[in-house]
Amino acid sequence: MKNKHKKITIQAVKDHFNDPVAVVHYTRAAHNLGLWKSEEILIDRFFKDKSARLLEAGCGAGRAALGLWNKGYTNITAFDLADEPIEQAKSLVKEKEAHGIDLHVADATCLPKIACFKKKFDGVLFLFNGLMQIPGRDNRRKALLELKRVSNPGAPLLFTTHDRDYSPTERALWSLETLRWEKGTQDKRLVEFGDRYFSHEHGKTFMHLPNRSEILDDLSATGWTHQYDALRKEISKESAAVKDFSDECRFWLATKQ
Repeated sequence: MKNKHKKITIQAVKDHFNDPVAVVHYTRAAHNLGLWKSEEILIDRFFKDKSARLLEAGCGAGRAALGLWNKGYTNITAFDLADEPIEQAKSLVKEKEAHGIDLHVADATCLPKIACFKKKFDGVLFLFNGLMQIPGRDNRRKALLELKRVSNPGAPLLFTTHDRDYSPTERALWSLETLRWEKGTQDKRLVEFGDRYFSHEHGKTFMHLPNRSEILDDLSATGWTHQYDALRKEISKESAAVKDFSDECRFWLATKQ
């Protein structure tokens, strides 16, 4: 009972992704799902040079990294906070003989001083709402600063968020959540307004749901220039498998100032 209301931490998120149920879920996606159609469209639009040095943050079990390699990208460094998904990614990379993928365990808020992060990257991806699974706005800004630090000027950053204002239903739900925070009856494990924390068939999930102005402010504050954003449904019609894997989200493209 003592830890019932303990705030969600980065370590807690790491533990959730190392849970065997979550590992199996993301490993299946890496083997069977591949890149979403919307991801492919935006990667083709903004990451035209397939020899460019790319960094994927929050790579999980390798779904997007393998998808990039299958599209012909030859120089991919990918990392994840959790070591168990990385082990699954390494196994899949070995199985596919995807020699252009270099995998590491790392925290996006404080990238390690190792050789692969000393040479700048030409583009960065942080897909499937990975940035929003970092608890605390200050920590998410630290991650954006770290990704900028290891990127070349003009490098594109592609990432996604769940948007709490994207539909009337969402806006109504968050109006109720506003009242909870005003009354102090919100889930005490949450770090800030916009957070959600829940259990489901694939384990436990922490997620921060921003509104659009919050992300624009975060990009500006961390030296990224907003170039583009759109809801996934505005980019492409997705398969049932993708919709089952992920709810509606917003894609963002920014460039290093």
